[in-house]
Amino acid sequence: MPSNEQRRQSAKRKLERQLERRAEQAKRRRMITVGATVVVVILAVAGVVYFINTGEESTAAPQEQPPALQIPTESAPPPARPAPLASPVSCEYRPDGEAAKPVQPPANGEAPSTGTVRASIDSSVGRIPLTLDRSLAPCTVNSFINLAEQGYFDGTSCHRISTEGLQMLQCGDPTGSGSGGPGYAFDDETFPELKYGRGYLAMANSGPNTNGSQFFMVYGDAPLSPDYTVFGTISEDGLQVIDEVARAGHDGAFDAQAGGGHPNTEVTFNKVTAEA
Repeated sequence: MPSNEQRRQSAKRKLERQLERRAEQAKRRRMITVGATVVVVILAVAGVVYFINTGEESTAAPQEQPPALQIPTESAPPPARPAPLASPVSCEYRPDGEAAKPVQPPANGEAPSTGTVRASIDSSVGRIPLTLDRSLAPCTVNSFINLAEQGYFDGTSCHRISTEGLQMLQCGDPTGSGSGGPGYAFDDETFPELKYGRGYLAMANSGPNTNGSQFFMVYGDAPLSPDYTVFGTISEDGLQVIDEVARAGHDGAFDAQAGGGHPNTEVTFNKVTAEA
């Protein structure tokens, strides 16, 4: 028969085992609770992220893609005067402000109004071959050749391109501002029947009889009044070069004024050549 001491020792060991089991059970319960809490937090965060993302997707306005630029694929018929000019004609080049780049004006006097002149623009985006037509604008052709021979256009950039309404690339200003010229001006060589179209090479101006060095190359539509002297045409290869510049768009710098902006693809003239 166990003694009282033995019974006390047995009861003590039983109590210790019970306390150990209870401690172990409590530890397991704490681990389960912490794990469940972590899972709940993760699910809650994921739910918030999903709600935000789906909310943004459902409430954000769809991004509109700008319409693709529509460029005519066929060149316009070559320009021609309804009646030929006398040959030669008399040309006068008047002093007009300060030259944007040192250059001498052509000599005043007679210029032929028959025949064509091959010219070429070697640019940073490719070669742009031109045909200058004396029968359209002999004084203008004479001036362009003069500027090309003196390297006036070399190293200059085309400062403006327009892609809506009037589709053209404007060049010939060494300052790149749209206000620079060669220090001289000469009269318009226009005619009322003149219509503009893809492939035309024309002079830019700031009003009647203010032609200088700036010109524009029409690569598409050109609903203009016949106030801008056309003096030649652009080859099909050259037009394709300009088309790529137009498709790259512009920065809208001139939208509030004349329209268009600086080309997103910079066009720099390395060398402009023309036959004498």
